[in-house]
Amino acid sequence: MGTPSDRAPLAERVEELLAEGVPLTIVAAGDPVLRRGTEPYDGQLEPALLARFVEALRVTMHAAPGVGLAAPQVGVPLRIAVIEDPAPVPDEVRLARGRVPQPFRVLVNPVYEPVGDARAAFFEGCLSVPGWQAVVARHAEVRLTGQDEHGRALDEVFSGWPARIVQHETDHLDGALYLDRAEPRSLASNLAMAERWAQPTPEEAARALGFELP
Repeated sequence: MGTPSDRAPLAERVEELLAEGVPLTIVAAGDPVLRRGTEPYDGQLEPALLARFVEALRVTMHAAPGVGLAAPQVGVPLRIAVIEDPAPVPDEVRLARGRVPQPFRVLVNPVYEPVGDARAAFFEGCLSVPGWQAVVARHAEVRLTGQDEHGRALDEVFSGWPARIVQHETDHLDGALYLDRAEPRSLASNLAMAERWAQPTPEEAARALGFELP
């Protein structure tokens, strides 16, 4: 799949990946790199190489297209992810899902914790599981801590769809896929989603497919 040897130092592996050009190849479910977890970032990449890698993640995310991408998804087991969501959705979707625009940002060593007990369930997909979506109940609001690519502290509360994005990407860094948290009976192909379950909420899907929402 174009990913360098697991035995190579991380900087060397990243250099090899970048030499192949962008967008980078996105690793699909079944590759062990998505399940092993990641190393905390503590300077394994020199600043110039880190900047090039972050830019490659950004370009790859846009090309996919997606609203987030974690380093393991391109074969690099480092605790780094990027997110960005222009949120080009109708008002009814924006209101139902709390989907508001998010600027491009880099998450380094992110960790989240729930704020309150509220949970929200919506269909969710993943660039590493192409062609499918499933309903995932996630914390409605989370506090995310970590750093940005310049080492500045990050401590922010996310709610609505942005909370879903940061949970999804941070889970990747822990070796988890959204399917691990999904309602199995909700699994739907992208075609089925387009034809049947494009509503702002998954309530109709829950009734028809036989699963419960929180």
